[in-house]
Amino acid sequence: MSSTVKDRRWQVTLSGTGINLALGILYTWSIFKGAIEASIKTGGEGAFNWDLASTNTPYSVCCLVFAFAMILAGKCQDKFGPRITAFIGGVLVSIGLILISTTTTFGLWVLGFGLLAGAGIGFGYSAATPPALKWCPPSKTGFVAGLVVAGFGLASVYIAPLSQYLLGIWGIQKSMLFFGIAFLFVVCGLSTMLVNPPPDYVCEEVNAGGTAKKAAKPQNDINPSGMMKDGAFYIIWLIYFIGAGAGLMFISSVTGMAKKSLGDMAFLAVATVAIGNAGGRIIAGLLSDKIGRRLTLTLMLLFQCVLMLIAIPIVGKSSSAVILVLLATFIGFNYGTNLSLFPSLTKDKWGLKNFGINYGIVFTAWGIGGFIMPILSQKLYAKYHVYTYSFLTAAILLFIGVLLTFALKGEKETIKTI
Repeated sequence: MSSTVKDRRWQVTLSGTGINLALGILYTWSIFKGAIEASIKTGGEGAFNWDLASTNTPYSVCCLVFAFAMILAGKCQDKFGPRITAFIGGVLVSIGLILISTTTTFGLWVLGFGLLAGAGIGFGYSAATPPALKWCPPSKTGFVAGLVVAGFGLASVYIAPLSQYLLGIWGIQKSMLFFGIAFLFVVCGLSTMLVNPPPDYVCEEVNAGGTAKKAAKPQNDINPSGMMKDGAFYIIWLIYFIGAGAGLMFISSVTGMAKKSLGDMAFLAVATVAIGNAGGRIIAGLLSDKIGRRLTLTLMLLFQCVLMLIAIPIVGKSSSAVILVLLATFIGFNYGTNLSLFPSLTKDKWGLKNFGINYGIVFTAWGIGGFIMPILSQKLYAKYHVYTYSFLTAAILLFIGVLLTFALKGEKETIKTI
């Protein structure tokens, strides 16, 4: 590293993690959905008047918009830098949450939570990881990506109990107002700490003897059109769709699934999913730096497939609370691995120069998976009143994902320290 350039790797990395700790409110949707469903069933003046089969729609729209906003946000990040991009994200999320705090209308919730908050999350999230990766050496790609996105997964550890508390004393609309104002200051404030290194910056590697050596500059800076001509892009996209969709299907309804076993403490299942989610991002990043991205991805998809089958006799029954919490933690863990493995794969295969927009395009798989799978799961549950068919569908898709990983050739293997 040049002596004239101040090392900002930890400032940028921790600021990105902090931004994601706020934007991870998305993963707490099942708690908000539970309050909406209770209002629908109770009725009365000021109650929500939605179709029960549509209660996941704002969440699903948010996932979809989040993903497609990543393309525009990625272009904005590549051109104008992470500060402006993250600041825009904070403003959009705030406007969306404040809007839904004023209404129970279904369409306005889709607009506020789905479109505005979804776009804001996309802008904030897209600005957090790229600058951190640019400040850090290639051998730490998986770890750094996992650390930054772990904030997004870990958010529910504090947002879930905080939401449960606020819902109890204020109700859902004032709770949304609180989050809207709080996240405006948090996200926009931390956005000022995000900065890219100089264009000619090359981070130093440190070898086993403790001496530093500059890493070679990447030679694979592929633009979006070049990426989309690569057959590996379509395999990676489909695997991401499967891995993310299966996890988001579970996360969107975890509070309802946990009601019989945990009662009013069902929000704890959301928190344990978050702990697993964050842990999966960091551990998968570290593991993939050691044994390679493809092998790590194969193992995680297979583990998630097994867990979906195990979930069938557990979820929806008065099973042991401990077993249910462990199941939620492991499903969250495997879901979280996707969010560090796929940005790492994108950087490894197509470089950092166009990483923002390239990963934005890859990330549409997450959004479409998050749009389709929760809606499908909710409709299956509304029809059969059990989650069996949702878990079977997810397990089959995950096994297909395992098979697809064997078609990936030439992806990032273990990076040796120089």
